[in-house]
Amino acid sequence: MKPLIGISCCIKPFGVFATPNHAASDSYIRVVRGPVGGVPVLLPAAGADLAEDILPRLDGLILTGSRSNVWPQHYDGPPHAEGTPEDHARDATTLPLIRAAIAAGLPLLAICRGFQELNVALGGSLDQRVQDLPGRMDHSTPSDQKLPAIRTGKAHAVRLQPGTLLTELAGRTELPVNSLHNQGIARLAPRLIAEGWAPDGTIEAVAVQNAAGFAYGVQWHPEYDWERDALSRALFERFGQAAAAWAGRHLHRQAAE
Repeated sequence: MKPLIGISCCIKPFGVFATPNHAASDSYIRVVRGPVGGVPVLLPAAGADLAEDILPRLDGLILTGSRSNVWPQHYDGPPHAEGTPEDHARDATTLPLIRAAIAAGLPLLAICRGFQELNVALGGSLDQRVQDLPGRMDHSTPSDQKLPAIRTGKAHAVRLQPGTLLTELAGRTELPVNSLHNQGIARLAPRLIAEGWAPDGTIEAVAVQNAAGFAYGVQWHPEYDWERDALSRALFERFGQAAAAWAGRHLHRQAAE
């Protein structure tokens, strides 16, 4: 059986009445059905108790990107600038979900906002607008480009730590990535190890130290270009292998019972 892969959702308005909907981009569905080789399961932004109910049924977890920013109160940061999108329901769901997944050893891949959530969930903090900081690059979505160039275009290089998963998959220590974020890691969480950096020093890739299973995060969006980018595809394939192995162990435990 294919592994069940949880995909974190956001609360977004839908239709003429702006009805709140639980939503995730189709790009995550396609990548799970593609190189991950799993069955996508949308996880609603339904609150902290979701982790206890859903984690035993999952074989992997993808934390998605989003336009919304993690609420600063979760890392003792200053209030967001007026108009900054927030998603309190998602925060309330994903932060405990991350901690529970890591404690269980469930394979986890965190992307963009998910990358930032991973850092906050484990005790780190965020810069809210990296582009406003002295000496830093503008990592946000370009205003003068049209899709799909915004999503798949390579914005800058990432320097990789030798001897890590990404250098193994890439076969080199530097790679070009897309860039579609405002927030970035400020204080790295104690359990995270930085494994990739942008030219301005922004942390772009992390691994969970002493994790019982696959647990990695990237600041860029590999789900946008896995059909043409070898590293993006390889990253999802490796995550899928970890999820399939987890599913196999799960079935073995069930048979033993």
